[in-house]
Amino acid sequence: MTAQRLHPRVRIVWVVRAVIIALFLSVPVAGAHYLGYLPRWVPAVAGVTFALLGVIHAVLRYRRWSYEIREDALYLDRGVITQVRTTVPLVRIQHVDSRRGPVERGVGLASCVVYTAGSRGADVRIPGLTPDGASDLREELKRLAIRADGEDAV
Repeated sequence: MTAQRLHPRVRIVWVVRAVIIALFLSVPVAGAHYLGYLPRWVPAVAGVTFALLGVIHAVLRYRRWSYEIREDALYLDRGVITQVRTTVPLVRIQHVDSRRGPVERGVGLASCVVYTAGSRGADVRIPGLTPDGASDLREELKRLAIRADGEDAV
């Protein structure tokens, strides 16, 4: 199987989150202005800068994100500043969920979460899938994990 890309609408999800984070980061700057420590223009410039950096990060993140299912493992390749390559052996998969947060539902997307055996919080999330794509991926990974577990249990 070739490397799969995320749905382009995932950029909207990431941009919305970046704008929300930019608003939260701008609150202390605005507070410093209202206390008289900063000129009036600083909170606006800070908010725009935070939002712009978030949008750039979302676009670069989309370009870098891909996943691939092979006969032995799930491979993920992602990261903007630090590139991360993750390999999830199919025999380590415990269960697979599909999720849709409020912003994802708003743009018609879902995520697939793969829980693995190992340390606490050992899970991998594949965002930016259509709801049908997330369900199909969930079922395919489940089927492959069951088959891999049977082969490993010889």
